[in-house]
Amino acid sequence: MRHTDITTALTDLLLTPGLDLEEAVDRHFAPDYRQRTDGRWDDRGQFLAHIAHLRTVVADGSVEVHEELADGHRYADRHTMTVTKTDGSTVRMEVYLFAEFAPDGRFRRIEETTLLLEGAEHDRDLGSAR
Repeated sequence: MRHTDITTALTDLLLTPGLDLEEAVDRHFAPDYRQRTDGRWDDRGQFLAHIAHLRTVVADGSVEVHEELADGHRYADRHTMTVTKTDGSTVRMEVYLFAEFAPDGRFRRIEETTLLLEGAEHDRDLGSAR
């Protein structure tokens, strides 16, 4: 079974104009998905609201994976997400991520911590903004 990965998931969620939000989420996230970002838990519905908001803010971007490990149903990575916002500003965040796969290879749970590398102070919560 092939597992999803963060680059493919983020590309579908944020960097593929025209891809339906529900379709993008269904490709990579199990029905019981939940996520903790910087200490705050979201269920799948809250996660969908977060991604829907980001789609109105993010004009373009890229994902650079520095380290990545998949072992059975566990996944971990360290990546940098760089986005150009619709206002023309740039935000770069380094993300430390630990995850669990569902039996079908989609993410069931992600716990992540973000570090703002570039951007305005109000961009610090971009990882959980709605």
